[in-house]
Amino acid sequence: MVVRCGVIGLGYWGPNLVRNISASSATQLVGICDQDAAKCEALRRQYAAPVVTYDPHDLFNSPMIDALFIATPVATHYSLALSALRSGKHVFVEKPLTSDVAQAEHLVSEAERLGLTLMVDHVFVYNPAVQKIRELISTNMLGQILYYDSVRVNLGLFQHDVSVIWDLIVHDLSIVDYIIDERPTAVLTNARAHVIGQPENIAYMTCIFASQMIAHFHVNWLAPVKVRRTLVGGSRRMIVYDDLEPDEKIKVYDRGVDITQAEPDQIGLQFGYRLGDMFAPMLRRTEALKTAVEHFAECVRTGTSPITDGQCGLRTVRLLEAASRSAQNGGSAVAVGA
Repeated sequence: MVVRCGVIGLGYWGPNLVRNISASSATQLVGICDQDAAKCEALRRQYAAPVVTYDPHDLFNSPMIDALFIATPVATHYSLALSALRSGKHVFVEKPLTSDVAQAEHLVSEAERLGLTLMVDHVFVYNPAVQKIRELISTNMLGQILYYDSVRVNLGLFQHDVSVIWDLIVHDLSIVDYIIDERPTAVLTNARAHVIGQPENIAYMTCIFASQMIAHFHVNWLAPVKVRRTLVGGSRRMIVYDDLEPDEKIKVYDRGVDITQAEPDQIGLQFGYRLGDMFAPMLRRTEALKTAVEHFAECVRTGTSPITDGQCGLRTVRLLEAASRSAQNGGSAVAVGA
């Protein structure tokens, strides 16, 4: 079964969805929708989309379409996804799922009630490097996970409808949700808006866990250089993940600190620094979005739940909402609900 698809929203991310849907044997591009006539016409010519419209209801009501991909501003996700579900369409929606928890909860319940697939495009979860990190953690190669520390900064792109928290930290929250088998209990966030009339452009967020695990994210739209670097520290080994590296995106270091009880004639603890080898595991050279689109199509065909299903999207929105509240309260801790 080939999943017949429509795409709503042809701005920054929509054309990438159109390209991957058209290129996959698992999906067929049936329709595209955007209010920009020039974008519609350009993509219609390039990918021969049979249906081109400026009204999403034309795609909702089309019997030729099985699933809809929504790549519009966050504030529109809820209404479009809800209409798509109630029209009997499976839904793939750009991150974050919605702009608040209540909306996310409603979409998840509606998808479950109607027996339809709801998937969130947390695209980094489908990145070969992130999938390799999950594999290394699941095999206990790193030992107990102690911390996740990420820097995700660049000059722009400024978003007018969401803050840097909802635009960039959302990536790391979805990655941590995927690779770590534990959920945060509280968050602390400091953020600032340096451009008048615009959302926060710099933020520091910390996730607290019941264990010794801690996660910290630094995001910034006003940095002079682009950095996409993450450290994952374990009790046995540590990982450096640099998404801008062309080849060795992941490096695993056999380094750390070994702590032992002092000898009877000595006092306290003894610290030994372990400086072992480094290796860079081989990674698949597959575009993450291609993997995500084909995973969605497989879930539609089989009825299985996506890795980044509605529940995953809901957990992420809960954290984003708590982070925003913390930032508004000067960085005070905010508990995260179930």
